[in-house]
Amino acid sequence: MGTGGGAPSSSSASSGWSGFWSSALRSKRLVSPAEKAAAESNGRGLSRRLGVLDLVLLGIGASIGAGIFVVTGTVARDAGPGVTISFILAGASCVVNALCYAELASRFPAVVGGAYLYTYTAFNEITAFLVFAQLMLDYHIGAASIARSLASYVVSILELFPVLKDNIPDWIGHGQNIGEVLSINVLAPILLILLTLILCWGVGESSAVNAFMTVTKIVIVIVVVLVGAFEVDVSNWSPFAPNGIKSIFTGATVVFFAYVGFDAVANSAEESKRPQRDLPIGIIGSLLVCIALYIGVCLVITGMVPYMYLGEDAPLAEAFTSKGLKFVSVLISIGAIAGLTTTLLVGLYVQSRLYLGLGRDGLLPSIFARVNSKRHTPIHSQVWVGYVASVLAGLLNVTMLSHILSVGTLTGYSVVSACVVVLRWKDRTNSQLSISAKQEGVICLVAIAACGFATGLLFRYDASPIFMILAILVAVGASAALLIRQAYSDTPGFSCPGVPLLPCLCIFFNIFLFAQLHHEAWVRFVVLSLVMVGVYAIYGQYHADPNAADTIMYHRAPEDEAQ
Repeated sequence: MGTGGGAPSSSSASSGWSGFWSSALRSKRLVSPAEKAAAESNGRGLSRRLGVLDLVLLGIGASIGAGIFVVTGTVARDAGPGVTISFILAGASCVVNALCYAELASRFPAVVGGAYLYTYTAFNEITAFLVFAQLMLDYHIGAASIARSLASYVVSILELFPVLKDNIPDWIGHGQNIGEVLSINVLAPILLILLTLILCWGVGESSAVNAFMTVTKIVIVIVVVLVGAFEVDVSNWSPFAPNGIKSIFTGATVVFFAYVGFDAVANSAEESKRPQRDLPIGIIGSLLVCIALYIGVCLVITGMVPYMYLGEDAPLAEAFTSKGLKFVSVLISIGAIAGLTTTLLVGLYVQSRLYLGLGRDGLLPSIFARVNSKRHTPIHSQVWVGYVASVLAGLLNVTMLSHILSVGTLTGYSVVSACVVVLRWKDRTNSQLSISAKQEGVICLVAIAACGFATGLLFRYDASPIFMILAILVAVGASAALLIRQAYSDTPGFSCPGVPLLPCLCIFFNIFLFAQLHHEAWVRFVVLSLVMVGVYAIYGQYHADPNAADTIMYHRAPEDEAQ
């Protein structure tokens, strides 16, 4: 009796487990150019209104916030004038990541989704869902944190007027803490609601707002650099690396995150006029402009004031005030408001497009897949991300969560680099890649990531260089195996150079940086992954359809149709 009763239960469990894995391991089909062209001929969906300049400004708007006026001086206190090299090294690393994004953006020019979409196609459904979850938590907390900073800056500007100075309660803009978790801020949700309304209005209108604010920000940075150049004392640049080379490399790991944002351009694929050509230009062009602006600010701030005298909270503004140029400090505050506004605007935009992609694929409820027929924007997704950010920004002290951020960014960058390698694989006879060959390649990619994490831990805790060299050698061996034992196809459109070595370098360095994060960030990565596997098991596996996007309808802008 006992044996007979247990058999059906065991069979059912086995069937459920088998069904879970068959769903989790399915992947999205790579749509052919002909199918993309057919989809483009339909007349519903998102509107293609973004030109190459819009995309460049979108990337700059996402990358450069108030941090350009703060993080440059903060890192310079440790790295000295060598902070310029820190920004160059971090910028070079981001350029390599940007090349990977540019190839995939060119290869998937017709569909929204970014890193999630690339992972779904190159790997499988469950991995793509986990990448989305890690990215989205970063975006939600980041948006709330930026909104609170923006509210604080706005109040600071208002307090320049004598009638308002010291008369604005903390709960309006600076935040009124109630215990360690709750913190009331009224202005932050209001700003989020305004930006959400702009984004719901239409991509053309929101792009115009972003362009105006980004140009304002760029002009202010250029003015700050030009005015500061006349106050530079070159003797302040010596010694160039007062705390040694390691402080410069450590600084590079910190300022790497100042460049984060160029990947936002990849999520505008469905709204770009000529995505296959313009997306790579937008991604790489915006990053190069950001690198130039950061280097200019670094040279000015370390030349104006000896690095050891730089302030902690507002080093650039204090440097100009010490030279009797208080008007520049006001300009910096205005630039910070413009920078935070564009960063927040683009962040909300990207979130809604990611939700749109998952809604279409069935991994989230279908309401997220709806696109307004008049505005051609995903209003339901946009309102949702605005609502989540408003609740977090209005009620919680989100700065407490800042040390668990950047996990999603580094995860996304690493997986995108791996996607470039995987999607280039083919066997020696040009037929479909064999299962064993793909498994071998994936093992090599995982080995590179593991070596990057090990090297990062060893660097962080000042271990013997011998162990770091060993980890690096293993990573080099895995990269060599990928180069020798796999064949790589050419891609239409933009191609990342040096595949697989350049993407492998990206994976190694991104995971190296992952090891530098607070240990609570590692816990967050594991816990969130386990929770989202549960969500997928309960909902996602039963509703997802990898081929859903094959029937997506696209809308071409009127001016494009006439061409």
